[in-house]
Amino acid sequence: MKPGKIYLLPSPISDNDPKMLLTPGTEIMIQKLDLFFVENARTTRRYFSTLGIQNIEQIQFEILDKDTPEKEANRLLQFVKKGRSAGIVSEAGCPGIADPGSGFISAAHRADIQIIPLTGPSSIFLALMASGFNGQQFAFHGYLPIDKKARKVKIREMEQRSKKIDQTQIFMETPYRNRQLIESLLENLEGSTRLCLASDITGKEEFLKTKTVLEWKKFIPDLHKKPTIFLISYH
Repeated sequence: MKPGKIYLLPSPISDNDPKMLLTPGTEIMIQKLDLFFVENARTTRRYFSTLGIQNIEQIQFEILDKDTPEKEANRLLQFVKKGRSAGIVSEAGCPGIADPGSGFISAAHRADIQIIPLTGPSSIFLALMASGFNGQQFAFHGYLPIDKKARKVKIREMEQRSKKIDQTQIFMETPYRNRQLIESLLENLEGSTRLCLASDITGKEEFLKTKTVLEWKKFIPDLHKKPTIFLISYH
C-alpha cells in the first residue's frame, strides 16, 4: 500500500484575519484533508472556522505536542503509512520551527513518507527580515536561561559571536518575562550593540524597532505579555 503524505500547514501568529497571512494553497489543502495532527484541537477548530472550512465535525484531530510519547507518535504515523494523508498544524506559525513537530517529521522521513511544507507566517523569519541585520548568517537560540547568572553568560556569549563572525543572534522569552529579559540585555550588552524588538508581529499592536542598546536605555517599551522575538547584532 502506498503511504500518504504529510503536509506542514502554517497557522496565524496573531488574531488578524488568517486569510491575509496565508497562501491560497494552504487553505485549499486544509479543505482537502480530513486528518490533522495538532497541538490543540480547540484552537485549530477555531482557526479552521475563520477560514470557512465546512464539516469540521467530520475532521479527525489527533494531538501531537511536546508531551506526546513515542508510542503515541508511532500510532499517528501508522495512519499515514496505511495511505491517509495528514496535515500538521502547530499553535502558531510554521510547524517544525521552534515547534515540537520536528521529531515526528524526522520519524516520517525514516519511514520514507513524503513531507510537503507550505509557506506561511513565522515570527522568527519575519523579525529577521525586518531587523536590518545579517540575513545570511544567523542563529536561533530559543529561550535563554532563566537563572540570572546563566542568562548573563549566554547574552555575552551571543554578543561575542555576533562581533566575531557577524552572525545575527535570535531568541525569545515567555511573554510575561519580557521586561526582565530586556533589562538583562540592556545591562549586559555593549552600548553600541544593536537590539531589535519584534513584538506581536502581524498583530494589531505590532511593535518592531531596531536601536542601539544605548538608545534603548532612554526608552523601554511595554511588551509585557506580548509575544516577542529578540535579535542582536554587533555590526
